[in-house]
Amino acid sequence: MKFYLLLFLINIVIINDVAAQDANRNDVIIDEIFADPTPQIGLPAAEFVELKNVATIPFNLAGWKLSDGTSTATLPNFILLPDSFVIICATSAAVSFVPFGRALGVSNFPSLNNDADIISLRSPQNKIIHAVSYSDNWYQNVLKKEGGWTLEMTDTKNPCSGFTNWKASADPKGGTPGKINSSDAINADKQAPKLLRAFATDSLNIRLVFEEPLDSLTAATLANYTISDGGVIQAAVCRPPVFDEVDIKLKTILQSDKIYSITVNGVTDCAGNIIGSKKSVRVGLSTLPDSFDIVINEILFNPRPDGVDYVELYNRSQKITDASQLYVANRSTTGVISSIMQLTEIPLLLFPADYLVITTEPAIVKQQYISLNPEAFIRALTMPSFPDDKGDVIILNAQGKNIDEVKYNDKWHFKLISNTEGVALERVDYNGSSAENNFHSAATSVGYGTPGYKNSQYRMDEKIQGEIKLTPEIFSPDNDGVDDFLTIDYSFPTPGYVANITVFDALGRPVRYLQRNALSGIKGNYRWDGLGENFQKLSQGIYIIYTEIFNTDGKKKQFKNTVVLARHS
Repeated sequence: MKFYLLLFLINIVIINDVAAQDANRNDVIIDEIFADPTPQIGLPAAEFVELKNVATIPFNLAGWKLSDGTSTATLPNFILLPDSFVIICATSAAVSFVPFGRALGVSNFPSLNNDADIISLRSPQNKIIHAVSYSDNWYQNVLKKEGGWTLEMTDTKNPCSGFTNWKASADPKGGTPGKINSSDAINADKQAPKLLRAFATDSLNIRLVFEEPLDSLTAATLANYTISDGGVIQAAVCRPPVFDEVDIKLKTILQSDKIYSITVNGVTDCAGNIIGSKKSVRVGLSTLPDSFDIVINEILFNPRPDGVDYVELYNRSQKITDASQLYVANRSTTGVISSIMQLTEIPLLLFPADYLVITTEPAIVKQQYISLNPEAFIRALTMPSFPDDKGDVIILNAQGKNIDEVKYNDKWHFKLISNTEGVALERVDYNGSSAENNFHSAATSVGYGTPGYKNSQYRMDEKIQGEIKLTPEIFSPDNDGVDDFLTIDYSFPTPGYVANITVFDALGRPVRYLQRNALSGIKGNYRWDGLGENFQKLSQGIYIIYTEIFNTDGKKKQFKNTVVLARHS
């Protein structure tokens, strides 16, 4: 009897001693998330969050809080030993998870969003111990993000990294609750943090958004921030729970539609990496756009079989616009504006002459088309329906005013394109009307689309005469890195020209049919590698580049240019 009493008292002392331990940030981490249990693969059909103690001492979780910002669960008395796990779930689901490991059922367990959410873990002292801001693209698997699989942290010693340190579970059951993650591997954070964007919440306050969580001490150091035009910063606060945003308070007010630049130095992420070259962004006070301030600049309504729709916008005004104040829509069969969708819930500034691409799958669009401006993309959870034959694309402001509308039709495409699948319609002139005569198929030379950058069919100057220019005048295709190919630059007066380019030798014999019926933009280029039609090596000498262009209006023009092909012995 005395033995059991002594053991009981020892356990009380141990529990009290553990309870006295004050956890630091990232001592206990969220290392597995089950946000979407449907369809069921092999795990119980209930959401859970797994915690792991990565410290060297145990912690009593009594009084700790798990929250998604809407609901907060208070954890019961439980000793979490070093290098061990515990499954946190709803009270009703705890019995189902017991076969997988130690499970704690709690009341008011947060309802985890399938697409994106923020989960935070706080100690009884209200200190943020760990937080995760996940999204469904973290699965990095199109099928698994549809449900039934958990998100696993790859390297639990790198708890601050997001997308690069998480992926869908590879376990056949769909997840690994109560044990080491199937994706467990070394994945140290050696990348410098990046400043992604900034926006003004009012005339005296700016919010900076970083790619990853920061060290809160360096992020709150005033000397690490400067703003252009003599602005003075009087406070900096790193925002919990994720610590990937910093609030800056100014002493002098921002002027409307004036573009400022803010620069960050000395700030580190929680792995100790100091901010690198991506440390300056534009910022300013936004104003609500009016009619034709923002125009629909490019539309892909008939994507490839494995592609997705996209709509590109262009800010042709001198205003700074917040994309969260813009909506995209279509019209119903009765002509009523419908399927209204907010571009983004997160403030995102669109500066004068900026482009913005809206699509459900930016990664697919970037893969299928040249991506010169990857930061111009917004990932929309859903998009209005844009039929392949004809339809309406409408942009509204936050007051419901029609900013721009394009009633597109597949017949607007260039008449010589037999298959318009995957071909975007581009606006020819930013200042022109949103009608058929101001849209044209994207050029062949750019892969039939220019999402995020200047259109291939943009009319730079209607007075420009057709021109072909060859560079260099002498080229030597020997792969030595110097003048290895010929560049054929072109500029045409209007879009819609088709080019045929043939290479002739000095005797007038055709040796290479370089382009046949290639739809060309206003400006662009083609290349010749110095090889013949059968990709054979040609002898050195003078060659003639014969270019013939024509359009559906019957306009034609021919160009003859000479170039010297040299060979080094």
